[in-house]
Amino acid sequence: MRSSEWIELPFDGRQIDVEYQWLRPERAQRPLVVFLHEGLGSVSMWRDFPRQFCESGDFRGLVFSRPGYGRSTARPLDEKWGVDFMHRQAREVMPALFEALGIGPGRRHGRPWLMGHSDGGSIALIYGASFPDAVDGLTVLAPHIVVEDVSVRSIAVTRDAFLHTDLRARLARHHQDVDSAFWGWNDIWLNPAFRRFDLRPLLDAIRCPVLAVQGEDDEYGTMAQIEGIQRYAPQTVLLKLARCGHSPHRDQAGALTAATVAFITANTSILK
Repeated sequence: MRSSEWIELPFDGRQIDVEYQWLRPERAQRPLVVFLHEGLGSVSMWRDFPRQFCESGDFRGLVFSRPGYGRSTARPLDEKWGVDFMHRQAREVMPALFEALGIGPGRRHGRPWLMGHSDGGSIALIYGASFPDAVDGLTVLAPHIVVEDVSVRSIAVTRDAFLHTDLRARLARHHQDVDSAFWGWNDIWLNPAFRRFDLRPLLDAIRCPVLAVQGEDDEYGTMAQIEGIQRYAPQTVLLKLARCGHSPHRDQAGALTAATVAFITANTSILK
């Protein structure tokens, strides 16, 4: 993967630095895929998947770490995220980042495709609903549209692992402030108020093609998540993967890549 760069953006009354990497930028006429990481993810947590995916489809790519993650500006330890934290990422951080990097309708890099995993999938859905003319399509991997009991139970287990196993040390390789990254995510997901999180009222505003992917063995969510997306956004195509947990890009990278490359290719010819 290429070396990271940083760009300064205004957010929440202060200036923050966002870590990002371009992939294959020389393929200027090819679709641009923007990768949105999971709740504990970052640029480096994607490992080689974005590069390999873009090479398979002959796409350009952009990978970035959201504020609070990776090598982007860390969340202040005394700052508590609200139940709208994913909405703020989609409606404030992403538009500012895309404007600064020249992404979007009428801009140098054009409209992107979004590929989001877990929280990143939810953020992709919010962005697609909030800015329906600014995106060519979505691929969402194990997204959350509501909070399920299985999600809360598994996140509580992850909390115990962070406190009592080597999980903290392993995550620290990917975040400049691992405690800030972990507790910002974990505290909000285990906050009873977060049970009100519900994207279903937004989904019918999505107009672009959607590929929604879920593993049959996902420990953080059920098929009700992607089936709910299709119910409200009927243009959605479902991909249910056997022998696959919460991370399709790790557990079934070949099947995911083949399906998504075909999906983007088929729909790009319609959209352009």
